[in-house]
Parts: sequence; C-alpha cells; structure tokens
Amino acid sequence: MQSLWMLFASFVFSIMGVCVKMASGMYSIAEIVMYRGMIGALFMAGLITARGGTFRTALPWHHLWRGVVGVTALWMWFYSIGELPIATGMTLNYMSPIWIAAILFGAAWWHRQQRFEWGLAAAILFSFIGVTLLLQPSFHADQWFAGLVGLASGVLSALAYLQVKKLGQMGEPEYRVVFYFSLTGCLAGVAGTLADANGATAWSAHSVEGILLLLATGITATVAQMAMTRAYRLGKTLVTANLQYTGIVFSSLWGILIWGDVLSLTSWAGIAIILASGIAATYYNARNTPPAAAKVSVANANDPIATEV
Repeated sequence: MQSLWMLFASFVFSIMGVCVKMASGMYSIAEIVMYRGMIGALFMAGLITARGGTFRTALPWHHLWRGVVGVTALWMWFYSIGELPIATGMTLNYMSPIWIAAILFGAAWWHRQQRFEWGLAAAILFSFIGVTLLLQPSFHADQWFAGLVGLASGVLSALAYLQVKKLGQMGEPEYRVVFYFSLTGCLAGVAGTLADANGATAWSAHSVEGILLLLATGITATVAQMAMTRAYRLGKTLVTANLQYTGIVFSSLWGILIWGDVLSLTSWAGIAIILASGIAATYYNARNTPPAAAKVSVANANDPIATEV
C-alpha cells in the first residue's frame, strides 16, 4: 500500500521534532528556521538544476504570501516544540487538517454551496474539547503562552496549505513552491537572528552536536516531505490523511523515552479525541469534495514538498 509511505513520513517528522527540541537549547528559533530553510533551498536548487527546471515565476506575490504565512507558522511551531512537551507541541500543530476542513466547509456553507454538516461541526467541537483536556494537565502556569502559540501555528499552517493549493491550481510546479518557501524561511531566519542580537554576536557558537542536530533537522524534514508526497500521490487520499496523525503517537513515545514526559490519563484522552476528530474532519472534507477535485484538494493542501521544507 503506497499510503504506508505516510506512516514512514510521520515517523521521520517526529524525529525532526526531537531534533528541533534538542537544538532549541543551543540555538535561537530564528537560527533553526534559517538553517532549515538554507538546507531546503540548497537541496531544491540542486534538484531544479539537475532536472533542468527554472526558477522564474509569474506569481511572485503569491509565493511571498505563502512564504510569510508558512514561515510564521513554522516559527511558532518550533517555539512551541521547544517550550512544551513534544507530544503537546506536535498535537497542536497537527490540528491543521481540522482547520482546513473547517475553513473549506465554512466558505462553502457561507456561499450556500452545501448544507450545514452537523457531523463536521461536532468533529471540530470535540477537537477543542480534546485540546482543553490535553493542555490543562500538560501545562505549567508559564506555558499557556506557548500553548496558544502552538494552537495558532496550526491555524496558520492551514492557511499556508490552502495557499499552496491555490498555487497548484494556478499551474505553479511544486519544486518552485518549495524552493521559494525555503528561501523565504532562510531570509526570515537571518533577519530574525540579526534582530535578536541587540548589539551582541548574532550567531550562536557551533558545536559538533549542534551542527549534527541542524543537519538532521533539515535532512529529516526533506526526507519526510518526499515520503509524504509519494503517499498522497500514489496512495488513497483518505487513508493517507488519517495516517498523518500517527505522528502524534510517535512524538508521545519520543517524549517518554528521551525526556521522561509523563502524560496523565486526561492528556491521553485529549490526544485520542483530537485523533478521532481529525479523522472525522478528514472524512467529511473528502466526502464533500467533488470527485474530480478530491485528490487535488487534500494532496495539495498537505503536500510536504508544498508545505514545509
């Protein structure tokens, strides 16, 4: 089953999350975003050159908007991973498919293109109940801000994915979407690092461990996104979308094994509810998408090559 590539992608993405959390103790979030974007841009530039592609685009402003929203979401996600238990940070960002379903359904219902779906509304409502259960036992008093940042990263990720969908519909190839997003991330990381300097040395000192973590972050992100792309292109869309949520389980296990995170029964109940709500939201989103466009909608909305490099 080609959809099983998503299982591999989720596992590798969870490793990326571990690397980001470890690296956050050595580098600022701006530096991590910068190095990740640099590795992604170099990789995609080499791929474009090898395949005889072109960097020229007729949609610079669309790329800029996608880059700004996507990099902001990435920045917030990395921050939440560094400040929260890894399972909590990953879960909040993985709510993006729920937000996508809600946005698409809300737009269609507003324009009277389809009737109100009580099932989808219930799935979204229960996802918030799951978030409440997850956050309350997992946060200390000083972690509420990080929790809100993680929640917002999921919303912005959904908007970025929808912009990727639009770029695809306008005929923009995936490799350019990824390249310009990576370039935007690199430049934004440089600007953020310089802004944080305040007259001091802008760049953190490197160590062998730090360099390995940065390389691992960029490489695992690229490998996972490639596998994710293959899963969405060749596998069954609904199965692939649901397998994406296994990343929450992998992240929870890493948190227990590496940091000794202890999640209460209430926390696990919250994660389970979010998983179930995400599966239900994906089902309703796919069911209400026209057959001819169903694969394009979900694949482009979650395309790794199109979302985060």
